[in-house]
Amino acid sequence: MNNTIKYSCWLAIGLLCAFVSPMAKRKLVADKALSTVTYSAKHPLHKWDGVSHDVNCAVIYNDETKQPETVAVSLKVASFDSDNNNRDSHAIEVLDGLKFPNVTFVSSDIKPGENGAIVAKGTLTFHGVAKPATLLATRKDAGGKMTLTGEFPVNMSDHNIERPSLMGLKTEDAMLLKFNVVFPL
Repeated sequence: MNNTIKYSCWLAIGLLCAFVSPMAKRKLVADKALSTVTYSAKHPLHKWDGVSHDVNCAVIYNDETKQPETVAVSLKVASFDSDNNNRDSHAIEVLDGLKFPNVTFVSSDIKPGENGAIVAKGTLTFHGVAKPATLLATRKDAGGKMTLTGEFPVNMSDHNIERPSLMGLKTEDAMLLKFNVVFPL
């Protein structure tokens, strides 16, 4: 069989497979240049935000339903920048960043909600403690990209983290995590 016939056979098989069993699911990886996760914390004397641009996130996206089916996120504790090197160094110390370098969320169930909302149930692992978590996200599609935004509270005490203090006053237990994650479609 000559090369032209071989090529034509492979092309025909490829086209047939494309129509018979289309690939409905694919992995989308977040665009790190456009994605952020921010934590907001409060102390009786001040409040601050720390931002991570090192968002490692992937979703399994179903092209038939146009919905994400699973999500996995991993953030390095040391990747957050609060515009204060002393505070960031202390945060790594308080969070045992060498022993527990990552914060992760892995979904177990994702359902579409109303008006483009997405409800993701899964496990948040922070400071070595895994807890069930439900994330609510707003979805926006534009320019060939899917953007998921949302926020959710995290209590340090739920993850066995001793609250840092300044001048004898401890920070509030609750922190707010906000995310803006962009995926190419």
